[in-house]
Order: sequence, then structure tokens, then C-alpha cells
Amino acid sequence: MLFENDKQFWFETQRALGHTTYGGADTGEVLATAARITPGDYDSWYAEWFATAQVIEAEARQALARGHRVTARDGLLRASNYFRCAEFFLHGDPTDIRIAQSYVRAVAAFRDALPLLPYAVEQVEIPYEGTTLAGYFYRGAPAGSPAPTVVMHNGFDGSVEEMHFYGAAAAVERGYNVLSFDGPGQPFSRHRDGLVFRPDWENVVAPVLDWLLEAHADDVDPERIALLGISMGGILAPRAAAFEHRLAAVIAIDGVYDLGLVSTQSLPMPRERAEALLRMPENPELDAVLEQMSAANPTLRWAFTHGMYAMGASSPRTFMAAYLDYSLANGVAEQIACPVLVADAEEDIFFHGQPELLFEHVTAPKKLLKFTSAEGAGAHCHSGAQRLAFGRVYDWLDETFAA
Repeated sequence: MLFENDKQFWFETQRALGHTTYGGADTGEVLATAARITPGDYDSWYAEWFATAQVIEAEARQALARGHRVTARDGLLRASNYFRCAEFFLHGDPTDIRIAQSYVRAVAAFRDALPLLPYAVEQVEIPYEGTTLAGYFYRGAPAGSPAPTVVMHNGFDGSVEEMHFYGAAAAVERGYNVLSFDGPGQPFSRHRDGLVFRPDWENVVAPVLDWLLEAHADDVDPERIALLGISMGGILAPRAAAFEHRLAAVIAIDGVYDLGLVSTQSLPMPRERAEALLRMPENPELDAVLEQMSAANPTLRWAFTHGMYAMGASSPRTFMAAYLDYSLANGVAEQIACPVLVADAEEDIFFHGQPELLFEHVTAPKKLLKFTSAEGAGAHCHSGAQRLAFGRVYDWLDETFAA
């Protein structure tokens, strides 16, 4: 384990390393980069990941110029992931030019790799409330042959490009079409349009499905469309499924039931009191307490800074107050009608206990998949065990659609 005293740095290293499975990293590159990083130092984290990404990208582009397409593809995919890593901890200052520099290069490297893949991937723009959502349509079956399709999105801090490693490539291998997209609050929409997260995710998924069923009417079996959400997507996707009945299945990796519980459980008081304090227009005393908590906890420090950025919040407290609106309580989970798969990671550092809560409240046909540390899959979203995790996930989906 690297970064022994900083769980957040270690998890993000493990996350990068886990993407080796589907071509997003190489073990030695990740370990060598991590070894150069000063623990807890966001500038050091950026500098070392950016340096690695630049080297890998340059070599990939040289390979492409010489006609070595496989080498170029592999390098561009890895560089894209490393550029994503570079800007990960910088969002405490949204004006930091390094954020956009890294993000633009991550997207460019990924898109330049697409024509080099052994299957067709189309860059798409999905109409959404006067603008568009960025995404990718992967063909897992021949054009004009209606096939089962997985619509997927990331969560609190991941990009649509990262979804290539977090489920898209695994689905295409099994003959599924894939439509991945960035919704509001996620990187493309946040960077280009300043859109922040919204709790009523069904109003994001509905136009995505509208576009899919119109633009790819001949490619998609409308009776076999699943929605998959990663991380915070584990509450967003089930929320959408509660109101969007064109979905034939929903997958939460990992399941989340109530972010309000996550937001209030760190405060030593009854939840009702904690909610009232978080929602106050001003509360200097609580603001000071949260600042102290942030200084003592690397995960909170990052969550507060990124949460303010992605939610459009002005302080850690207002970010935590925004979390209160993300819940499947009060009968929302019970409205899901399609089959539900809830994944659960034994050592999840963000949403421990939430998958069981979601599973308990779902009344539709359901399955709880538990992933353990003994099998190397106990980390949040099973980072480091993607082959194992997506094998089980898509086997369930195969059987669900067959039934």
C-alpha cells in the first residue's frame, strides 16, 4: 500500500492502477509515478501525473506517425487516464489553469484513440435543455441489428472517458451496445457549460434515452436497455429508474440510498438537528468545525473542495446541505419497477452501508452482489478487480435480459 497515511491518495492510485485491466494504465507506470509524489501534496500529485501523461502521449503520437496503430492506441488510452488523474485534486480553485489544460488533453488523447479500437465508437452530442451532453456510442453488434444496450454514466468525480475502463469496454466484449455520457456536474458539462449536479436525474436520463431511441432506432432493442451508474451514479441511476420506465434493468456500482445520511453522520448530533444547521444561511461555528475536520481527514478535504466545484456550492457546509437532496427515501426506491443489481464493496471508504440500505428498500426483482477484500475487490467500485466485477455484473444482465 502506497500513501499509508492518506487514504484518498491511495484510493486514487488504486483506481488508476485498476484501469490497467481495460488498457487505461500500466502497472509499472502507475507505481513509478506514485513513488515520486509527496503524500498529501496536491501540486506534487498534479506534477507527477502530468509528467507521466506527457511522456506516454508523446510516444503514442510518434508511434502513430510511424504507422504503429496498436502501440498508439494503447499509449493514448493510458495518457488519457493519467491526464485525468493529474487534475483530480485541483478543484478547490476552479480558476486553476492546470484543470482545463489536463482535462482538454485527457479528452483529446481518448478521442484520438477511438479510431484505433477494434470496434466502432461514435462521439455524440445529446440535446439537453438548450445545450448538449457529451457522450460515446459503442457498437457491440453489427449496425442495423437491434441489440441490448447499456446506457452508463460516472459519478461524483469521474468522466465519461473513464467509463471506457469502468464498464464500456467490458460490455462491448459481450455484444452490448453502449451509450456513455457526462451529465450535469460531470466533467464535460461542468467545464463547457458550468452545469452542476441535480438530484432529479430522471430529467437527465430521459433526453438521453430519447436521443438513443431516435438516433439509433435500428441498432437498439428498446425492450433491452439497462442503465448503469458508477460511484455517486449508484444513487443517480436508481433515482432515474424510479421514474423512467423505458429501462429494462438498472445497475448501481456501488449502491447508494441516501447522501443526506452520508452528509450528517459525521456530525455528533441527531440528523434533524444536523440538517437544520447545514441548511442555515450562515453558520460560522459549524463552518469552523468543518474546516477542522477537513484538515484532519484527507478524504473530507478532497470531498469538500471537489463537492463545492461539482455542486456549485460556496462552502463545505453548503455542499453538505446540497447532499441532503440526494435520497431515494420516502418511497422513491420502491417506485423502481425494473430488475435492480446493487453492488457492495466491503471496504468502501465513501458509502459504506449504503448498498444494503438501497437493496432493503427496492421492491422490484433485485440482487445484491457483495465484493470482498479477500478476492481483491473490496475497494470502492471494486477498483483493481474490474474483470471480476464486470464479469459478475454482465452475467447478471445477460440472464436478466434472457429472462
